[in-house]
Amino acid sequence: MRCAVEVAPLRAEPDDAAEQVTQALRGEPLHVEERRDGWARVRTAYDYPGWLRDEVLEEGAGELPAEAAGSPLDVARSYLGAPYLWGGLTERGIDCSGLVHMAYRRLGRLVPRDAAEQEGAATEVAELEPGDLVTYGEPADHIAFWLGEGRILHSTGREDGIGVVEEPEPQDLRARRHKLIRL
Repeated sequence: MRCAVEVAPLRAEPDDAAEQVTQALRGEPLHVEERRDGWARVRTAYDYPGWLRDEVLEEGAGELPAEAAGSPLDVARSYLGAPYLWGGLTERGIDCSGLVHMAYRRLGRLVPRDAAEQEGAATEVAELEPGDLVTYGEPADHIAFWLGEGRILHSTGREDGIGVVEEPEPQDLRARRHKLIRL
């Protein structure tokens, strides 16, 4: 099966009011695990479960972007100004781990969806280079691209944040640094 619409919310429960945990994008392959009352519990190609409306599915294998040359950091910069949206994966709304996920996915590299999973799939480094990642919290609940010179690129949901921004690493995040990593 594959996603038949531009963007479909994957929910924690089979209910339109349930938390959006991620999104499925047009053409994305999805494995149906269960169907119930017009809903389908699916698992994404990156092994992420969620519920979506059955009508957004269509027959077909689906596909993900082919491997392409480029820098995940450059792809992430293409989202600058996008609003913050919990579970979002698009320019219309994206969260911190979604930004990392999509920066790699658009180059044909599938990485985990959540910050803690991304941290677990990465290699810890002693010193950051531009394009590396910084995780915050234990377990990791936030992730950002390192730009160098004390600056980060991330999607922030804080009250004064606009979503995807490049900025000096905020002091409250600096105090919560967990790991310096490279995917």
